[in-house]
Amino acid sequence: MPATKQKSPDSHRTMQVVNHIRTLLENGTLQPGDKIPPEREFATSLKISRASLRTGINYLAAMGIIKVRHGVGTFVADGPAEFDKASLSIMGALHGFLPWQMFEARLILESHLAELAAERSQQKHHAALSEEVAEMFAALDSPSEYLVHDIIFHRIISQASGNPILAALMETVTSALYEDRRKTVEHSVDLRESAEMHRALYRAIRDRKPQEARKLMEQHLRMAETAQDRERTHKLKSVSAAARPKKSVRR
Repeated sequence: MPATKQKSPDSHRTMQVVNHIRTLLENGTLQPGDKIPPEREFATSLKISRASLRTGINYLAAMGIIKVRHGVGTFVADGPAEFDKASLSIMGALHGFLPWQMFEARLILESHLAELAAERSQQKHHAALSEEVAEMFAALDSPSEYLVHDIIFHRIISQASGNPILAALMETVTSALYEDRRKTVEHSVDLRESAEMHRALYRAIRDRKPQEARKLMEQHLRMAETAQDRERTHKLKSVSAAARPKKSVRR
Protein backbone atom coordinates (compact mmCIF):
# COMPACT_ATOMS: atom_id res chain seq x y z
CA MET A 1 0.00 0.00 0.00
CA PRO A 2 1.26 3.52 -0.71
CA ALA A 3 2.29 5.69 2.19
CA THR A 4 -0.39 8.00 3.53
CA LYS A 5 0.08 11.54 2.33
CA GLN A 6 -0.54 14.65 4.34
CA LYS A 7 -3.61 16.59 3.32
CA SER A 8 -2.84 19.71 1.37
CA PRO A 9 -4.16 23.10 2.51
CA ASP A 10 -6.51 22.94 -0.46
CA SER A 11 -7.99 19.65 0.78
CA HIS A 12 -8.31 21.14 4.27
CA ARG A 13 -10.32 24.11 2.95
CA THR A 14 -12.51 21.78 0.90
CA MET A 15 -13.36 19.75 4.00
CA GLN A 16 -14.00 23.02 5.87
CA VAL A 17 -16.78 23.77 3.39
CA VAL A 18 -18.07 20.18 3.64
CA ASN A 19 -18.19 20.28 7.42
CA HIS A 20 -19.84 23.70 7.50
CA ILE A 21 -22.65 22.62 5.18
CA ARG A 22 -23.06 19.40 7.16
CA THR A 23 -23.58 21.48 10.31
CA LEU A 24 -26.14 23.70 8.54
CA LEU A 25 -28.07 20.61 7.44
CA GLU A 26 -27.90 18.92 10.83
CA ASN A 27 -29.18 21.97 12.72
CA GLY A 28 -31.92 22.61 10.17
CA THR A 29 -30.56 25.89 8.87
CA LEU A 30 -30.47 24.35 5.41
CA GLN A 31 -33.19 22.05 4.12
CA PRO A 32 -33.40 19.97 0.93
CA GLY A 33 -34.17 22.33 -1.93
CA ASP A 34 -32.80 25.42 -0.18
CA LYS A 35 -30.53 27.75 -2.10
CA ILE A 36 -26.95 28.06 -0.84
CA PRO A 37 -26.07 31.60 0.41
CA PRO A 38 -24.42 33.98 -2.10
CA GLU A 39 -20.80 33.12 -2.81
CA ARG A 40 -19.29 36.30 -1.35
CA GLU A 41 -21.34 36.05 1.85
CA PHE A 42 -20.61 32.34 2.27
CA ALA A 43 -16.86 32.75 1.70
CA THR A 44 -16.70 35.61 4.19
CA SER A 45 -18.49 33.58 6.88
CA LEU A 46 -15.97 30.76 6.43
CA LYS A 47 -13.01 33.16 6.19
CA ILE A 48 -11.79 31.56 2.98
CA SER A 49 -11.38 32.79 -0.57
CA ARG A 50 -14.19 32.50 -3.08
CA ALA A 51 -11.97 30.20 -5.16
CA SER A 52 -11.61 27.83 -2.17
CA LEU A 53 -15.35 27.97 -1.61
CA ARG A 54 -16.02 27.05 -5.24
CA THR A 55 -13.68 24.07 -4.88
CA GLY A 56 -15.65 22.85 -1.87
CA ILE A 57 -19.00 23.49 -3.54
CA ASN A 58 -17.92 21.58 -6.64
CA TYR A 59 -16.80 18.68 -4.47
CA LEU A 60 -20.16 18.56 -2.69
CA ALA A 61 -21.97 18.75 -6.03
CA ALA A 62 -19.89 15.89 -7.40
CA MET A 63 -20.80 13.86 -4.30
CA GLY A 64 -24.51 14.54 -4.79
CA ILE A 65 -24.92 16.62 -1.61
CA ILE A 66 -25.86 19.80 -3.46
CA LYS A 67 -27.04 20.56 -6.97
CA VAL A 68 -25.63 23.23 -9.27
CA ARG A 69 -28.20 24.56 -11.75
CA HIS A 70 -26.53 26.40 -14.60
CA GLY A 71 -27.53 30.06 -14.62
CA VAL A 72 -29.84 29.60 -11.62
CA GLY A 73 -27.81 28.87 -8.52
CA THR A 74 -26.66 26.20 -6.09
CA PHE A 75 -29.17 24.24 -4.00
CA VAL A 76 -29.23 21.50 -1.39
CA ALA A 77 -30.18 18.31 -3.23
CA ASP A 78 -33.55 16.73 -2.54
CA GLY A 79 -32.83 13.82 -0.24
CA PRO A 80 -29.10 14.62 0.01
CA ALA A 81 -26.55 11.84 0.29
CA GLU A 82 -25.43 10.62 3.73
CA PHE A 83 -22.46 12.55 5.07
CA ASP A 84 -21.24 9.42 6.80
CA LYS A 85 -20.67 7.64 3.50
CA ALA A 86 -17.10 6.57 2.82
CA SER A 87 -16.94 8.97 -0.11
CA LEU A 88 -16.68 11.91 2.26
CA SER A 89 -14.13 10.34 4.59
CA ILE A 90 -11.68 8.83 2.12
CA MET A 91 -10.94 12.02 0.23
CA GLY A 92 -7.44 11.50 -1.06
CA ALA A 93 -7.17 8.00 0.46
CA LEU A 94 -6.69 6.41 -2.95
CA HIS A 95 -3.98 8.88 -3.91
CA GLY A 96 -0.74 7.08 -4.61
CA PHE A 97 -2.28 4.48 -6.88
CA LEU A 98 -1.25 4.80 -10.50
CA PRO A 99 -3.72 6.38 -12.96
CA TRP A 100 -3.86 3.26 -15.13
CA GLN A 101 -4.93 1.22 -12.10
CA MET A 102 -7.84 3.55 -11.45
CA PHE A 103 -8.96 3.42 -15.09
CA GLU A 104 -8.63 -0.36 -15.19
CA ALA A 105 -10.91 -0.65 -12.15
CA ARG A 106 -13.37 1.80 -13.71
CA LEU A 107 -13.35 -0.06 -17.02
CA ILE A 108 -14.29 -3.33 -15.34
CA LEU A 109 -16.91 -1.81 -13.05
CA GLU A 110 -18.54 0.92 -15.14
CA SER A 111 -18.90 -1.06 -18.36
CA HIS A 112 -21.06 -3.56 -16.48
CA LEU A 113 -22.95 -0.79 -14.71
CA ALA A 114 -23.83 0.80 -18.07
CA GLU A 115 -25.06 -2.54 -19.38
CA LEU A 116 -27.23 -3.10 -16.31
CA ALA A 117 -28.53 0.47 -16.47
CA ALA A 118 -29.72 -0.10 -20.04
CA GLU A 119 -31.66 -3.14 -18.80
CA ARG A 120 -33.02 -1.84 -15.49
CA SER A 121 -33.12 1.96 -15.53
CA GLN A 122 -36.36 3.85 -14.90
CA GLN A 123 -37.79 7.00 -16.41
CA LYS A 124 -36.44 9.07 -13.50
CA HIS A 125 -32.92 7.93 -14.36
CA HIS A 126 -33.39 8.83 -18.03
CA ALA A 127 -34.61 12.30 -17.07
CA ALA A 128 -31.66 12.81 -14.71
CA LEU A 129 -29.13 11.63 -17.31
CA SER A 130 -30.67 13.91 -19.94
CA GLU A 131 -30.43 16.86 -17.57
CA GLU A 132 -26.75 16.21 -16.85
CA VAL A 133 -25.96 15.92 -20.56
CA ALA A 134 -27.60 19.31 -21.12
CA GLU A 135 -25.58 20.77 -18.24
CA MET A 136 -22.36 19.38 -19.72
CA PHE A 137 -23.00 21.09 -23.03
CA ALA A 138 -23.81 24.31 -21.17
CA ALA A 139 -20.51 24.08 -19.27
CA LEU A 140 -18.16 23.45 -22.21
CA ASP A 141 -16.33 26.69 -21.45
CA SER A 142 -16.01 25.90 -17.73
CA PRO A 143 -13.99 22.68 -17.26
CA SER A 144 -14.37 22.56 -13.46
CA GLU A 145 -18.17 22.90 -13.74
CA TYR A 146 -18.24 20.38 -16.58
CA LEU A 147 -16.39 17.86 -14.39
CA VAL A 148 -19.06 18.09 -11.67
CA HIS A 149 -21.81 17.14 -14.12
CA ASP A 150 -19.60 14.42 -15.61
CA ILE A 151 -19.19 12.82 -12.17
CA ILE A 152 -22.93 13.10 -11.43
CA PHE A 153 -23.76 11.48 -14.79
CA HIS A 154 -21.68 8.43 -13.90
CA ARG A 155 -23.23 8.25 -10.43
CA ILE A 156 -26.73 8.17 -11.95
CA ILE A 157 -25.70 5.25 -14.15
CA SER A 158 -24.49 3.32 -11.12
CA GLN A 159 -27.78 4.01 -9.34
CA ALA A 160 -29.73 2.98 -12.44
CA SER A 161 -27.99 -0.41 -12.44
CA GLY A 162 -30.38 -1.55 -9.72
CA ASN A 163 -27.54 -3.12 -7.74
CA PRO A 164 -26.78 -1.13 -4.58
CA ILE A 165 -23.59 -3.10 -3.91
CA LEU A 166 -22.08 -2.18 -7.28
CA ALA A 167 -23.33 1.39 -6.84
CA ALA A 168 -21.61 1.55 -3.43
CA LEU A 169 -18.35 0.29 -4.94
CA MET A 170 -18.56 3.03 -7.56
CA GLU A 171 -19.28 5.61 -4.87
CA THR A 172 -16.12 4.54 -3.06
CA VAL A 173 -13.89 5.63 -5.94
CA THR A 174 -15.91 8.70 -6.94
CA SER A 175 -14.31 11.14 -4.50
CA ALA A 176 -10.78 10.03 -5.37
CA LEU A 177 -11.65 10.21 -9.06
CA TYR A 178 -13.00 13.73 -8.75
CA GLU A 179 -10.16 14.96 -6.54
CA ASP A 180 -7.58 13.63 -9.01
CA ARG A 181 -9.26 14.88 -12.17
CA ARG A 182 -10.00 18.39 -10.94
CA LYS A 183 -6.23 19.02 -10.74
CA THR A 184 -5.86 18.61 -14.50
CA VAL A 185 -9.26 19.33 -16.06
CA GLU A 186 -8.47 23.03 -16.63
CA HIS A 187 -5.96 21.81 -19.23
CA SER A 188 -8.58 19.86 -21.19
CA VAL A 189 -8.58 20.41 -24.94
CA ASP A 190 -11.95 19.30 -26.34
CA LEU A 191 -14.83 18.81 -23.90
CA ARG A 192 -17.38 18.77 -26.72
CA GLU A 193 -16.17 15.34 -27.84
CA SER A 194 -16.64 14.10 -24.28
CA ALA A 195 -20.12 15.63 -24.08
CA GLU A 196 -21.11 13.96 -27.36
CA MET A 197 -19.95 10.60 -26.00
CA HIS A 198 -22.02 11.08 -22.84
CA ARG A 199 -25.07 11.91 -24.97
CA ALA A 200 -24.60 8.73 -27.03
CA LEU A 201 -24.25 6.72 -23.83
CA TYR A 202 -27.42 8.25 -22.39
CA ARG A 203 -29.35 7.40 -25.56
CA ALA A 204 -28.17 3.78 -25.51
CA ILE A 205 -29.34 3.42 -21.91
CA ARG A 206 -32.67 5.16 -22.62
CA ASP A 207 -33.28 3.00 -25.71
CA ARG A 208 -32.58 -0.26 -23.81
CA LYS A 209 -29.44 -1.26 -25.73
CA PRO A 210 -27.25 -3.02 -23.12
CA GLN A 211 -24.45 -4.17 -25.40
CA GLU A 212 -24.18 -0.78 -27.07
CA ALA A 213 -24.15 0.96 -23.68
CA ARG A 214 -21.35 -1.30 -22.49
CA LYS A 215 -19.24 -0.72 -25.59
CA LEU A 216 -19.79 3.03 -25.46
CA MET A 217 -18.74 3.13 -21.81
CA GLU A 218 -15.58 1.19 -22.59
CA GLN A 219 -14.82 3.54 -25.49
CA HIS A 220 -15.55 6.59 -23.36
CA LEU A 221 -13.26 5.48 -20.52
CA ARG A 222 -10.37 4.74 -22.89
CA MET A 223 -10.81 8.17 -24.46
CA ALA A 224 -10.97 9.73 -20.99
CA GLU A 225 -7.74 8.02 -19.95
CA THR A 226 -5.96 9.35 -23.04
CA ALA A 227 -7.40 12.83 -22.49
CA GLN A 228 -6.29 12.94 -18.86
CA ASP A 229 -2.79 11.80 -19.82
CA ARG A 230 -2.65 14.78 -22.18
CA GLU A 231 -3.92 17.08 -19.44
CA ARG A 232 -1.22 15.88 -17.04
CA THR A 233 1.46 16.41 -19.67
CA HIS A 234 0.18 19.90 -20.46
CA LYS A 235 0.06 20.77 -16.76
CA LEU A 236 3.63 19.58 -16.18
CA LYS A 237 4.85 21.62 -19.14
CA SER A 238 3.03 24.69 -17.85
CA VAL A 239 4.52 24.30 -14.38
CA SER A 240 7.96 23.72 -15.82
CA ALA A 241 7.72 26.78 -18.04
CA ALA A 242 6.56 28.94 -15.15
CA ALA A 243 9.42 27.77 -12.95
CA ARG A 244 12.10 28.29 -15.60
CA PRO A 245 14.16 31.43 -14.82
CA LYS A 246 13.86 34.17 -17.38
CA LYS A 247 16.99 35.11 -19.28
CA SER A 248 18.24 38.59 -18.61
CA VAL A 249 18.34 40.87 -21.61
CA ARG A 250 21.82 42.21 -22.37
CA ARG A 251 22.03 45.84 -23.28
